[in-house]
Amino acid sequence: MSKTIHIAGASGYWGESTMATPQLLAAHKSGDIHLDYIVYDYLAEITMSILARAKAKNPDTGGYATDFVTAVIRPHLKDIADTGVRLIANAGGVNPMACGRAVRALIAKAGLDLKVAVITGDNLMDNINAVAAAQPRDMFSGAPMPAPETVASINAYLGAFPIAKALAAGADIIVTGRVVDSAVTLGACIHEFGWGPQDWDHLASGSLCGHILECGPQATGGNFTDWEDTGDISNIGYPIAEIRADGSFVTTKPPRTGGLVNVGTVSEQMLYEIGDPQAYLLPDVTCDFSEVTITQIGPDRVDVSPAKGRPAPPQYKTCLTYADGFRAGTYLTFYGPRSSSKAKVFAKAAIKRAEQRLRASNMGEFTEVSSEIIGGGSQMGRPVESTEVILKIAARHPDAAGVGIFLKEINGLGLATPPGLSAFTGAGRPKPSPVTRLFSYLTPKTDIEIEIDVDGEISTHRDAVYSPAEDAARPDVPAPVSGDVEICLEGLAWARSGDKGNKANIGIIARQPEYMGALWSALTPEFFSGVMGHFMEDTSEIERFHLPGSNAINFLIDRALGGGGTASLRNDAQAKGFAQVLLAQTIKVPANIAKKVQT
Repeated sequence: MSKTIHIAGASGYWGESTMATPQLLAAHKSGDIHLDYIVYDYLAEITMSILARAKAKNPDTGGYATDFVTAVIRPHLKDIADTGVRLIANAGGVNPMACGRAVRALIAKAGLDLKVAVITGDNLMDNINAVAAAQPRDMFSGAPMPAPETVASINAYLGAFPIAKALAAGADIIVTGRVVDSAVTLGACIHEFGWGPQDWDHLASGSLCGHILECGPQATGGNFTDWEDTGDISNIGYPIAEIRADGSFVTTKPPRTGGLVNVGTVSEQMLYEIGDPQAYLLPDVTCDFSEVTITQIGPDRVDVSPAKGRPAPPQYKTCLTYADGFRAGTYLTFYGPRSSSKAKVFAKAAIKRAEQRLRASNMGEFTEVSSEIIGGGSQMGRPVESTEVILKIAARHPDAAGVGIFLKEINGLGLATPPGLSAFTGAGRPKPSPVTRLFSYLTPKTDIEIEIDVDGEISTHRDAVYSPAEDAARPDVPAPVSGDVEICLEGLAWARSGDKGNKANIGIIARQPEYMGALWSALTPEFFSGVMGHFMEDTSEIERFHLPGSNAINFLIDRALGGGGTASLRNDAQAKGFAQVLLAQTIKVPANIAKKVQT
């Protein structure tokens, strides 16, 4: 008899709305849906450094995603116990044991019989001297490791097999540190279906399912190109995957919730924040999503075919965060005639004043300054005059006092400014904040032993090491298609963009298979560079990949985000709007395609 398990994705980042858990548990209890697992992803790269600072202040109780304890476990513990739904969360951050203690204390207080597993081994801060002695290089830029005294966190990205072992030991709730986002889903699949460490296709398919679930409602209409079709997003439904033993799955959501599950929403999420779709590297498998097909099989029900897999890398990707000076900035508005010019003059004067004061104080130069005129075309790369704009102005300096001078001069220019300056008051003036940068490198799997603690029963795990995967053969590209009718790209495609460190990706999915040739022919790296060049550095590199199974293209742009995360001074440091810039462009297509789009 074929087996199907049901997993829901309830969190995509630390700080997301807490509505998912009660929504999903209520739907399960009413019989509207069935759930075996709810999974939670709380950790982004920058989150780790925030949690590291919290642990430094409170070593015994700080350093984990507190929302998991206060908003998931505490208010819903009885329902979790009554339903038998198992929870898997990377909420442990840099202090999984403290998170586990907090969960166990709530269970004991309630007098319930639930087993809690805590998985550790990813945190390498205690080995910082050995890490430094190995002299690692950044896996993207080749830069040397920063000085150890500046380092805030070091975490290897672990995989799913320790989670599966914890489930086999009877764990009802699992807390991990830094695992890859999809591992919380893949671990459940490994346990339920008995997949082994060399079942590459199954592991890739389970990882794809985890990738669809890991950002919560982004698979059910959040950030969707056709956002007008998603209904009441105040009550958006969270995604549920019905996973089969062959790795295929159906994506859906609870009935009578807002949002939408269709080919577009799921396809956008598949392409979100991936690089080479034929070499999506995870600790358990090298994934190939290029031939995956995505099919609508009913209202809010989308079938996703299995993926392909190859041997996992022999190392763990490891992310180190470190302090690199300070930054600050603010937003101001100008309105009235020639507002773009007003904002430009103000920004130039404020930066000039601050630079003069720095020189007078012998404090050195700003590391970087940035000004963007939002509403005046700077986000689109085509400056235009406007009657109302927002000026974002920011700077970075090695010393907090240097950034303080910058903020002081912005405020001090208020009476000398062009007319029409305004700002929302009452929230207090901005303050310098520490810049945290990301340094990514590789750690041999043989160097790391993982510990699994199920209520005091301790076991260990080491991931097996295999020969590196060979490169997959590239799929044939669509035949060239030419045309002379200009049409807006949004009528031809869905698109979503995102970030990984200082890299940006934009996934473009043809709304109809017959549009793919025209899209591939028009959306060349040269076209892309012409549209998005204002976001890129002189050394940026553009790669383009074809996914024939989903009729999609993925662009990957290196060095496109001004450092990314909190290191960046940009208004959009995570490339969330890049796809929207691209969708606003026009391309030339054959008349028959244009006619179909326009009707």
